[in-house]
Amino acid sequence: MNSPADVSLSDEGGRRVLRFHGALTLRRIDDLPQRLGPIGVDGARIDLTDVSAMDTVGAWLIHRLVRDHGAEVTGASEQQLALIEEVGKADQMVKMRPDRTPPLYRVLDQIGTATILAGRNLVGMLGFFGALLISTWAVITHPRRFRFNAVVQQFEVVGVHALPIIGLMSFLVGIVIAQQGAVQLRQFGAEVFTINLIGRSAIKELGVLMTAIMVAGRSGSAFAAQIGSMKLNEEVDAMRTIGVSPVEALVLPRVLATVLLMPMLGFYAAMMAVLGGGVFTWLSLDIPPVTFVQRIREVVPMTDLWQTLIKAPVFGLIIAMAGCFQGMQVEGNAESVGLRTTAAVVQAIFLVIVLDAFFAVFFTSIGWA
Repeated sequence: MNSPADVSLSDEGGRRVLRFHGALTLRRIDDLPQRLGPIGVDGARIDLTDVSAMDTVGAWLIHRLVRDHGAEVTGASEQQLALIEEVGKADQMVKMRPDRTPPLYRVLDQIGTATILAGRNLVGMLGFFGALLISTWAVITHPRRFRFNAVVQQFEVVGVHALPIIGLMSFLVGIVIAQQGAVQLRQFGAEVFTINLIGRSAIKELGVLMTAIMVAGRSGSAFAAQIGSMKLNEEVDAMRTIGVSPVEALVLPRVLATVLLMPMLGFYAAMMAVLGGGVFTWLSLDIPPVTFVQRIREVVPMTDLWQTLIKAPVFGLIIAMAGCFQGMQVEGNAESVGLRTTAAVVQAIFLVIVLDAFFAVFFTSIGWA
């Protein structure tokens, strides 16, 4: 059993020597620090040859003597020296409050952090797209690996279940466009041109754009949450362990369903917006449905419909990829699922709007204005 800690003072060659005995531990150190107070130990030599045990409390006592009085330690074992050294490394002043950062530096730091994060997400999305292409080619070359049932299930989730909300939203948007357009055009006695406004804006832009935003908020977030929950439960790792590609099993069906259904949903949304505008013009402007339909056929070129059908699958690809990519990035805890789901929606909507602007410029340049 270790004896209580003790110290003896001697004088050797004109230099004081402090010899510690027993166990320099929390339980056995007793009042040793108080007894060392009256003893002058400046420049003394500390002999630890007879120390049987030492913990961090004892190591801190020795370190404090060395730090405050310039004492020299001798007779210590390698373990004791290592412990004293580690305790010394922890002897740092702790800031109670962080340094005040100037507002300009803080803003610049946030901008730089956001830029770096955006760049990493972009690189990650490109790598994820490459993995998706590889999995697609693997399924093409091995058709038996195609998961038909999973794709059909996603058809129902992404398409069929979204019809009511997309139809209602588009119908109301068509009414709003017609009402606001009629109010402005009435000042010039040109209420009839409200039909032009409804037809071109709904079929060319608003139908597919509002559908993309709705699908991003509804299906994109669901993709991120579903895959993120599977990632937390280690189901994705289990799939890799048994030789099943998570991209083929989880990502490809969702991407394929979204890409194929977006043109149909975009067309459906455009028609519902036109229907909403037609109902408003019939009830408020006394324009009969036959005249409305005839005017729509005259003023809306087929290129507007082609623009919708071209943009829709690209938007669907971006939305599905953003949702699945963010879901695959989930790690740590359940809070990460919420953060990644939010990031998936924000990223998808941002990319959709950026691509829509690019398409607008491109189609104008080729004469499809």
